Amino acid sequence: MKYVPSPIEHRYRYIYTATVNQSGRMQYHKIQPGVSKVRIPRVEFIKVYNTAHILSMKPLQLSGNNQAFQIEIYV
Repeated sequence: MKYVPSPIEHRYRYIYTATVNQSGRMQYHKIQPGVSKVRIPRVEFIKVYNTAHILSMKPLQLSGNNQAFQIEIYV
């Protein structure tokens, strides 16, 4: 999956991430830039993904691992 960065800077309040830890399990976080990073449950991440007004999404890929799909969502 290719990521094309936006030439226009956008304003967002939160970043929600779904990342894989070293043991292969998914971890979900809610980040308020410059303030906090809090681990959240999967249900909350899915709710945000399905209902929030998403400004942009950024896929994250681990080098050498094509199976793990990670993502950042800017809200």
